[in-house]
Amino acid sequence: MAEMGLDAYRFSISWSRLIPNGRGPLNPKGVQYYNNLISELISHGIQPHVTLNNADLPQALEDEYGGWINRKIVKDFTAYANVCFREFGDRVSYWTTVNEPNVFAIGGYDQGVIPPRHCSSPFGVNCTRGDSSTEPYTVVHNILLAHASAARLYKRKYQEKQNGFIGISIYTLGAIPNTNSTEDAMAAQRINDFYIGWIANPLVFGDYPDTMKEIVGSRIPTFTNHESELVRGSFDFLGVIHYTTCYVEDDPGSLVLKQRDFNIDVAAKIKNMEDIFLDSEYPILPSGLQVVLEYIKQVYGQRTQRNSTLEDTSRVEYLQAYIGSVLDAVRNGSDTRGYFSWSFLDVLEILDGYRSGRKRQFGQSDRSQE
Repeated sequence: MAEMGLDAYRFSISWSRLIPNGRGPLNPKGVQYYNNLISELISHGIQPHVTLNNADLPQALEDEYGGWINRKIVKDFTAYANVCFREFGDRVSYWTTVNEPNVFAIGGYDQGVIPPRHCSSPFGVNCTRGDSSTEPYTVVHNILLAHASAARLYKRKYQEKQNGFIGISIYTLGAIPNTNSTEDAMAAQRINDFYIGWIANPLVFGDYPDTMKEIVGSRIPTFTNHESELVRGSFDFLGVIHYTTCYVEDDPGSLVLKQRDFNIDVAAKIKNMEDIFLDSEYPILPSGLQVVLEYIKQVYGQRTQRNSTLEDTSRVEYLQAYIGSVLDAVRNGSDTRGYFSWSFLDVLEILDGYRSGRKRQFGQSDRSQE
């Protein structure tokens, strides 16, 4: 990395490696591993950007109380975060609490294509446990509470001394109406509400988007006044993860179905689905990134960072086009302050699951109930 001229490296810490049982004694070798990694990065002039959780939970907590579907996770995640801040915070200035909580909840608790593979028929893949209609909303709710608790701890106990920043990352799609119709424009807005607003609205405004609350109803948890105050403003930055653009068409028939999951709740069809989920690469549609960044600027204000490498022509064209789109957004006022490509080791283990399940996961309603 140093020879390539990289000056920053984004990676995730494995909770299981650091605290094998989820709570209690640390693994000395795990602590040593991350100390060595962080110190080596800094010795080569590379700034570490650490993610605390990326679809990796100690099995003991999953077995004991169900992991992220249980409110108990908030206390355990905060204790784990405290260990990371204490052990590594003297050298780490940028902390992301959870990577892509929206995609993690959909993939892990609706479609069942990534760990812990919760889902229910007819929505998921090889379901043996779970409830696709409710668990994704429960999981994101608990993630937001855990994030807020960890961020509050960091700000109270560590930030002044360590001079760092804490935030969360959100998976985004560049949602473009397929036609000029009002219906397709509203469908694109629902994509923004369900993917971006699901995470960002509570962090900025203290509650979920009205559209989500109206459509999902009692299946989406409610913040108490106290929880709303804890979550609101509990971040220094939002990490925006973006790969490509979708063209969105209204799908009003979805909302008449009695059984619904997240995907059906969105009530929108993605028209270029086959292009997006090719096995080889994403299509190069950088205009959607500018749309996302400017949308976040307009709706949520100036608190974003960009987290979006093989030696091949298409990859170069992809990065060149998207970096250019970031520049356009910055020139239009977006407060974007960084650009990352994920370490392949963080993504490799879940790519197969995403590829097998995402066509159904994003934008394709299951009409078998009709």
